[in-house]
Amino acid sequence: MKGTESIENIYRLDGKVPVGKAIPFGLQHILAMFVANIAPIIIVAGASGLESAQTAQLIQSAMIIAGIGTLIQLFPIWKVGSGLPIVMGISFTFVSVFCYIGPAYGYPAIIGAVLVGGLIEGCLGLFAKYWTKIITPIVAASVVTAIGFSLLSVGASSFGGGSGSENFGSAANWILGSITLLCCILFNIFAKSYWKQLSVLFGLVVGYIIAIFMGMVDFTVLKGTAIVSVPSLMPFKPEFNADAIFSVVLIFLVSATETIGDTSALAASGLNREASEKEQSGSIACDGFISALSAMFGCMPITSFSQNVGLVAMTKVINRFTIATGAVIMILAGVFPALGALLTTLPDAVLGGCTIMMFGTIVISGLQMMGKCGYSQRNITIAALSLSVGIGFTQVPEIFQIFPKIVQNVFAENCVAVVFLVAVILNLVLPKNMEANV
Repeated sequence: MKGTESIENIYRLDGKVPVGKAIPFGLQHILAMFVANIAPIIIVAGASGLESAQTAQLIQSAMIIAGIGTLIQLFPIWKVGSGLPIVMGISFTFVSVFCYIGPAYGYPAIIGAVLVGGLIEGCLGLFAKYWTKIITPIVAASVVTAIGFSLLSVGASSFGGGSGSENFGSAANWILGSITLLCCILFNIFAKSYWKQLSVLFGLVVGYIIAIFMGMVDFTVLKGTAIVSVPSLMPFKPEFNADAIFSVVLIFLVSATETIGDTSALAASGLNREASEKEQSGSIACDGFISALSAMFGCMPITSFSQNVGLVAMTKVINRFTIATGAVIMILAGVFPALGALLTTLPDAVLGGCTIMMFGTIVISGLQMMGKCGYSQRNITIAALSLSVGIGFTQVPEIFQIFPKIVQNVFAENCVAVVFLVAVILNLVLPKNMEANV
């Protein structure tokens, strides 16, 4: 009976869960975000002209800092951290602006901008109660919905084999992604009790095994990998370029909005309540200060990961200790590079098969939040216009061509940023009562 009570704690924020039972759920969170965590590094490092050894070092640092950031989110230090089951990782939000800054000013300019931007966001988080009032429930619901929509293309790209891959959309990727997705669905249908919540992990394992037999797993990355290694402090000397800093600080403001949306979505879908002011503040502060720490190790910003919010929404596993086991695994993957290198062999199609439904769950969470806000004329106007402009305009990025390059970098392909901006403006200017007088 005692064992049953303890395993049921996976559905509670606090409570003891046996380590042996907690590890699979924690590992599921890490596998769900691992490829997406290192992909931004690979993209930006390539655009900035870094060598493969430098890129590998950044990946190692990212795993360790993301693990530390996750632990701080779970178990706050002072006012930094939310106390919620938020998993941290390298943000895709910054990729486009970094791909502009890197070639133009060099990778050290990126690090300098991240250091400054992270400290600014961290301080904004500490004083969030003075400005988050403009983020009303309908604004947060619109942003959460936009986050879900923005991730759908990420899941689809992974399903097809990874954006830019030579065999993208091949029959092999379709087969592998479909089998993985089917395994997730069948396991969720036929598994009993809490085992249902391991459907993503089951799909990943089965998909990985099938990928090995299909010859789609490349183990050459394991050759010459050190057994134990510690990342070095300041591998790049930060350079402080005004243009780079201004661009990145703007994106940090967008990232803070995404964090508000992630925190709201997690509280709504996992805890069936609204996120508190303290949780929102701690979550944003953690994003900022951990990003600044990440820059000290030459890495990119570490922020809340929407992918894992989707996993929480789907599984309802919210236990902090359980998620913490995943954070420890992430740190070990950084300290033991061979473990991290092994995880990088996970094919994109397998990841896509597991995440495509997860990302859809975030969209549904946003819609559920809208339902709780009520369908008043004002709320409908804010949600409808912000989503139509945000998602519609960013699908046709050429529409921003008359604006300066910096505006294009921030908004042209970032639907979350546009949705947030439009929703906040509408929330400020629209009259409080828009109902038709009958």
